[in-house]
Amino acid sequence: MTQAIKYKKIVGLKEFRANVEGYINEVNKGKTFTIVRRSQPVFKISPVDEWGDEGTWETVVDFTKIRKGGVPIEEILKRL
Repeated sequence: MTQAIKYKKIVGLKEFRANVEGYINEVNKGKTFTIVRRSQPVFKISPVDEWGDEGTWETVVDFTKIRKGGVPIEEILKRL
């Protein structure tokens, strides 16, 4: 079991790699971290929304409203 991570916004890559599970747990709680290597930012980890799309997806058609369980893709393609 990993120990609790002391919350810092900027984390060294070595520290991150050594405690990745702890940082994942903190991100799941809503925290964001910038990971640096040799004092240069490398990447940022932050929580995502439920679908992992940051709200960029938009429902155009809900096929489950047309037929319970949805509509097979083959049927849709035949009609195109």
